[in-house]
Amino acid sequence: MGIDMEPPMSGDPLAPMDDDYGKMLDTYGNEFKVPDFTIKQIRDAIPAHCFERSALRSSYYVVQDILCSALTFAIAYNFVTPEIIPSTALRVVAWNIYGFLQGLLVTGIWMLAHECGHQSFSTSKVLNDTVGWFLHSACLTPYFAWKISHGKHHKATGHMERDMIYLPRTREMYASWIHRTVDELSEIAEEAPFVTLLIMIIRQTLGWPLYLFQNNTGHDFHERQPEGRGKGKRNGRGGGVSHFSIYSPLYEAKDAKYIALSDLGVGLMALALYQIGKTHGWQNLALWYFLPYVWMNNWLATITYLHHTDPSLPHYTPATWTFTRGAAATMDRDFGIFGRFFFHGIVDTHVLHHYCSTIPHYHAEEATEAIKPVMGVHYHSYKVDGPWGYLRSMWHSLRWCQWVEPSAEARGKGREVLFYRNRNGFGVKPAPGGRKGE
Repeated sequence: MGIDMEPPMSGDPLAPMDDDYGKMLDTYGNEFKVPDFTIKQIRDAIPAHCFERSALRSSYYVVQDILCSALTFAIAYNFVTPEIIPSTALRVVAWNIYGFLQGLLVTGIWMLAHECGHQSFSTSKVLNDTVGWFLHSACLTPYFAWKISHGKHHKATGHMERDMIYLPRTREMYASWIHRTVDELSEIAEEAPFVTLLIMIIRQTLGWPLYLFQNNTGHDFHERQPEGRGKGKRNGRGGGVSHFSIYSPLYEAKDAKYIALSDLGVGLMALALYQIGKTHGWQNLALWYFLPYVWMNNWLATITYLHHTDPSLPHYTPATWTFTRGAAATMDRDFGIFGRFFFHGIVDTHVLHHYCSTIPHYHAEEATEAIKPVMGVHYHSYKVDGPWGYLRSMWHSLRWCQWVEPSAEARGKGREVLFYRNRNGFGVKPAPGGRKGE
């Protein structure tokens, strides 16, 4: 099964004319112009060797991560025991350190399977999908199901009706979510920090499985599915939009065998975990596997959210979206050694990844440097204070980025370019009353 995640080579048919857009401001108050470079310019700037994929080199990272994971488990299994650490409190601390470290390593393994899904692991599709299926199944991730929906995300990044992950609420949707009218958003009190914290905790612990099971944060325009599979279906519990269902509107009928194969992989892993729990105890299973798994959930939610959510990033309606613009509406960040070693640089090079997803991670940094001059001011990154700055960005984005709407002074096509606004008094104020920037 081939999932084409690479863009067409044509230029941008919607190249901007300032008079068509009016004045557009991001949440920081910076004036925004839509990108006018082309995919061809991006690809031509990248050295040819950056597109080369090596099965041997990619396999090295898989072996490295698996050995590190096995060693981490062996140390905890053999040394975090009542005989060696009599204090229960100290054992709790030790097991939490294990869970944190193992969670980093498992997330790295997940990222290598992500490379397989993009066909950047090697030049062999069979090898890519075989390795990806095994690694993602071990992480309780339906490999082919995720691969298909993730490919659609890459084809529609920043598109308000087609993007598949962390699609922001519109002003109307946010108002409905908090049981207010649109007109009240510019007048109501700020969201209590405790509520922001609660949202963050739920997202970090449950965000990934909720996405897999009920498509949380993905688009909800399933009625438009060309085969009619989305009729009467919606995101959320019981809505029929799941990565595990062969009838999900996320897929076409031809994808059924791949969804079933994905379910088989997850099912076999679940059976293996059941046997481990039955044999060695459910408490041990929770410590050995599910504690790192929760950390993996956390990192997947964090990485994805911060790549696609920032006060400087736009979103586009169908009238103004192009692949070039959507791919530029992403953000590179810095998570220090955690991002570069454990996560294989995916945190630092996500913008490049959205333009050329078949470039392997070990060439991504060089390719990123090559495209910066082409993108100019449209290359977005926040690389301040390393890991602390990265984690601080989560709180910052949650407080600043609550919904999207057009800029108040935008006109014409500019009303189809949307920016984050908030009720917390940060940055550019929402359009007053019901104007919504029109």
